[in-house]
Amino acid sequence: MSVLDVAGNVRTGEELNIVAVENWLKAQGVELQGKAEVTQYSGGASNWTYRLKYDNADLILRRPPQGTKAKSAHDMAREYNVQKNLAPFYPVLPEMVALCQDESVIGCDFYVMKRIEGIIPRAKLPPELQLTESKVRELCVNVIDKLIELHQVPYQGTELEKLGKGEGYCRRQVEGWDKRYEKARTLNVPSFKWVRKWLLANIPADSNSCVIHNDWRFD
Repeated sequence: MSVLDVAGNVRTGEELNIVAVENWLKAQGVELQGKAEVTQYSGGASNWTYRLKYDNADLILRRPPQGTKAKSAHDMAREYNVQKNLAPFYPVLPEMVALCQDESVIGCDFYVMKRIEGIIPRAKLPPELQLTESKVRELCVNVIDKLIELHQVPYQGTELEKLGKGEGYCRRQVEGWDKRYEKARTLNVPSFKWVRKWLLANIPADSNSCVIHNDWRFD
């Protein structure tokens, strides 16, 4: 049994128009040899992830799901650009291949990157790994160290700086909470006005800014 993360059959209703994708990739100058073996990863269902395996290339394609969706949760261009611009400072990322924002290709934005072979640590680590206590500790320390390295990326003056909204993070959070509470409040819910007033009057100053990962975890 392989301990590597292996993609499975494409889910019904989530089939990929591989001919359209291949034609687009070739137009971007990507050389593809042989017939594609198309599989799909089961995890990360908020966006669909496919593996495209060729004789000369092993690629990953990411696209949003079908139907109504929150753009911020399925922003393929942002995913692509974050990784592309972060790569010079954080070399553990996969190599980005191409971004498509022409919905006439497969009906949505998508991007393609090179696959990194490895193990995704899900809820239960594969017993075949036979990790000792010291190896588990080393694994956990490495995870924290990589997060620290991410926080230390010198983003100022780079394209990464444009991804954020600048200073005022704490104020944006508190004011956003307040507005959403007011919009969602029904007649049977208290106004909470004293707490809201106190929060707005006691917004802390920003302490520092850095690149973070909002979902950094063992799966």
